[in-house]
Parts: sequence; C-alpha cells; structure tokens
Amino acid sequence: MWKLQYRPYRLPFRQTVRTAHGPWGSREGFLIRAERTIEGRLESGWGEAAPIPWFGTEDLEVAAGALGGLEGRAKDLADALARVPAECVSVRAGLAAALGAGMEDPGKMNGGEAVKFLPVAGLLPAGREALAAAEPRLELGFRVFKWKVGVMPPAEEWALLDDLLGRLPDGAKLRLDANGAWDRRTAERWLERAAERPIEYIEQPVAPDTRGVEDLLRGLAEDYPVPIALDESVNSARDVERWLAADWSGVWVLKPALLGEPKPVLARLAKAGADVVFGSSLETAVGARTALRLAFAWADAKGGDAASRRALGFGVWPLFQEATANAPVTGAFVRREDLERIDPEALWNVLN
Repeated sequence: MWKLQYRPYRLPFRQTVRTAHGPWGSREGFLIRAERTIEGRLESGWGEAAPIPWFGTEDLEVAAGALGGLEGRAKDLADALARVPAECVSVRAGLAAALGAGMEDPGKMNGGEAVKFLPVAGLLPAGREALAAAEPRLELGFRVFKWKVGVMPPAEEWALLDDLLGRLPDGAKLRLDANGAWDRRTAERWLERAAERPIEYIEQPVAPDTRGVEDLLRGLAEDYPVPIALDESVNSARDVERWLAADWSGVWVLKPALLGEPKPVLARLAKAGADVVFGSSLETAVGARTALRLAFAWADAKGGDAASRRALGFGVWPLFQEATANAPVTGAFVRREDLERIDPEALWNVLN
C-alpha cells in the first residue's frame, strides 16, 4: 500500500509570462509524494499536478478534491486512477509519475546506446522584449527559439518578426506560438509570411474549440508549406485519439504534465509514427524531471542522431523566484545526468 501526501504551491515567476490568454504571474499546483515499505526497504516517488484550466485541464479546486478523495493511500496506480475522474488530467499525470508508471528509463530500446543529451529551444517573451532576450540566449548556444505571438496587433508583430529574425544567425530556427489567438484569416496571413522565412512551425494558430477545427487545421496544413503544430488541442488521451482519427500529419506538442497517464498515450503516438515535441507547461522542477525522462525514453526508442531531433520546448529556466523550484539551467542542451540533480524533497520542504 502506498502512502500518498500532497502539498499545494503558489510560486511567483521571475517575470510575468505574457500569452494570448493574458498575463501569467505565478504557477499553482500540487506536489505529490508517494511512499511504501517493502521488505523493510522504503520506496518513494514524486509527481506534480500542475493544471492550466485555460488549456482545458481541471481547475485547482477540482484537482484538490481529486487528491483529497484518495484519502492518502493507494494500492497501486490502477487503484489510484480508478478513484480519480478522467477529466482530472493533471492529477492523473502526477500520480503516474509518483507511483512510477512508465517512468522507467528504457536506455537501449532501439538496440543502440542511450541518448545522452537532447537539444532545447529557448523561450522568448512576447512582444518587443523578445529582441533583447534573444542575444543572451544566442550566447548560451541556442539556435532554436520559440516566440509567443497573438498578444499584439498582427501588423506590429509582423514588423517585430523581421527585426527578430534579423538578429538570428544563419541556420537558426524560430517557432511561433499563437496559443489559439487567431481566426482563420489571420492564421492565413501569418502562414503566408512564415512561408518566406525560417519558421520551423506554428503552434496552435486557432483555438481548439473553433468550429470544425480539424478540417480547418488540416486545410491550412495542406495549403501552406510551414508545418502546423497542435498544442492546446492535445491535452488528454481522448484528444490524441480524436486527432489520430482525423489523420493529423503535422507536429504534436505534448506537455506530459497535462496528458493524464502518459505511457499509453505515447505508445499510441509512437505506433502512428507521430512527429512529437515534448514541451514544458511551466511546471516546477519536479514535473519537469518527469517530462524530460519521458522525452529521453522517446528519443531512445526512436534512435537517430541529435541533428534529426526537434528541440525540446524546455528552454524556460530559471523560471521561478524560488530557486528550489527551478530545474538546472543547462543552456541549449539538456543532459540525462542533469535530471539526477533535481531534488524534489528540497522543494517539498520549502512548501512545508
């Protein structure tokens, strides 16, 4: 029997994050600690429930109710998940991590050596602040960047786009993340401009609840050469199945902290040969460790060299004012050994 504990957190960001959904000043969620004793030996596991309601997850109150409903115990993961509603995707993801399901490191699944490091994309702030933020990230070695758009009038952002691209060296790539802010016509105008520029892909150009969104996004993907990535559209196993059924052939940006139990979802996508990018949901180091372990496991299974892998969407650190909540700052690459430097108990103790 596992003993389950959880502690809420509210951690201010070092800088307010601006998105198409508005300013975001702090992260709220729950750390989850699981312990059991087997033959006199203590086993422990850690997870994080980090909901983002405007992404389609449960809210904090519902997450707290789901965790409280477990009454501090679970026989195993199946028992825990059976008592948590399916819509509580962030709680289910946290429990999957804490109880160890799918967190094993497969190492040599592809018959070769385990992947030692993965490239990371640097997150740039929205608006004009991106121009100043690009230079220090270039000095750290970043060559793939992600810029939040859809927070200013399009004409202003188009001018900034060219200014920003002018500061990037040859070979650099830029991802644009609209967070579903555009209508169809605005998305088309952005895609027209992106087609003539070194844009790697555009994330979630229209909102996931847009009427006929499957046909709309597939049509845009067919009409323009710049790839389109799903983001807010895929936050549960149900969403993944929906888009697989729609024959989505673009990029899948997956935030494991919002996926529910990730192992079967990733297995399904691997079988379909999906083009997957693992991304941060601006969780703490505890949730980031889980997500990055999954990213390394995916890379191990896929094989190939570093140049063939899309950069992870984890270039966000240091993110929080509270240092123990931050994952190690690693620059343009994250190494497997960096994950072992993350100490969940340090943050747990700060929240006491």
